[in-house]
Amino acid sequence: MRTSRDFRLLWGSGCVSSFGSFLTYVAVPLQIKQLTGSYLAVGSIGAVELLPLIVFGLWGGALADALDRRKLVLCAEAGLGLLSGVLLLNALLPHPRLWPLYLVAGLVAALDGLQRPALDTLVPRIVPHEQMTAAFSLISLYRSTSTIAGPALAGFIVAYGGGPATAYALDVVTFAVSLLLLVRLRAVPPPTGAAKPSVAAIMTGVRYAWSRPELLGTYLVDIAAMLFAFPNAIFPFLADDLHADWALGLMYGATAVGALLVSATSGWAGAVHRHGRMVLLAALGWGAAMTLAGLAGNIWLVLLCLAAAGGADMISGMGRSTMWNQSIPDELRGRLAGVELLSYSVGPNLGQVRAGGTAAVVGARGSVWLGGVACLLSVGGLAAVLPKLLAYDARTDPHVAAARAAREASAAREGGSAGGAGAAQAATVGVQAD
Repeated sequence: MRTSRDFRLLWGSGCVSSFGSFLTYVAVPLQIKQLTGSYLAVGSIGAVELLPLIVFGLWGGALADALDRRKLVLCAEAGLGLLSGVLLLNALLPHPRLWPLYLVAGLVAALDGLQRPALDTLVPRIVPHEQMTAAFSLISLYRSTSTIAGPALAGFIVAYGGGPATAYALDVVTFAVSLLLLVRLRAVPPPTGAAKPSVAAIMTGVRYAWSRPELLGTYLVDIAAMLFAFPNAIFPFLADDLHADWALGLMYGATAVGALLVSATSGWAGAVHRHGRMVLLAALGWGAAMTLAGLAGNIWLVLLCLAAAGGADMISGMGRSTMWNQSIPDELRGRLAGVELLSYSVGPNLGQVRAGGTAAVVGARGSVWLGGVACLLSVGGLAAVLPKLLAYDARTDPHVAAARAAREASAAREGGSAGGAGAAQAATVGVQAD
């Protein structure tokens, strides 16, 4: 925060727009429920979002490596704000239509896929190398806070403050504020000789990820943890089993509370160098906490376990983000961010299907604890077959050294150019004075 003006602007923009986005995140399914009363109609929103997020996430990664990342983020942010305006106009109709909600959901997923790689890869360009973990912790801090406060406020607004239209209107306002902050960012041009966006360029990024087992391992660990132990879809049934319908909202917010606590006390993470072990141990912690949540028969123990799971997931996220940002070449970082987007979007979406299918056979609590056990077994298996992930050390890794050297060379060139410009300006002033 002290050393980077652009990071302060980016962080402030993220705080505002993330909070507004969570208002819409809750308001859209609630409005679909009001219009249809159908569980299937509400659940279909995830299916509408998945394919655009995958396709445009990969393409967005290629664009982030070839274009000015600031402009890409700005254009996507403006588009997201306009789509919130469409939701607002639809909600203000005497009889709101259903189809615009699905259309906007798909378009939002597409724009998010285009924006997220550029947004994530801005940070390594504006934050010093040694402050990557701290930067991710600060970003996680506002995301966790938004995850808790946004849905809570959205539920209150929809029920007592004017319905979905009010939530959409507030979201439009947050996008306007976010754009005012983002427009002040300095340009972030692509690296010299950046590849043009194409399918071949995307495949270059995929091949690079495949060539690094330790990097591939972070993706696989995250997918395994979410696929087997992401039970959010069955929380309403779990609340019924525990005779605690009143605690449903607390269940959804408990993991975010755990993540927030870890983010707020994460200064220790900057001293960690073995980020592969950090990711693996945290994923095992996630699986263990979910196992206990399924076995616990008391709602307060379940909430405690869910909060512990959220804290473990945040630790895993800090390890993954630091590892990616410190070791991936800048000219590939956008495309790798697109691959990363797949890992944390596919896992949770498929995990919802897994949780619901298992619950149909063994019940909600059985689905939760069996998923936790499956997570433990799968992550343990990945640790056994990916020794390079365990061995990763940022102090000795050649990819980290190369990325650091490239950053230092780029900074030296920029400093030299600035110095040359300053000297030329001084000479001009001297001539004018004479």
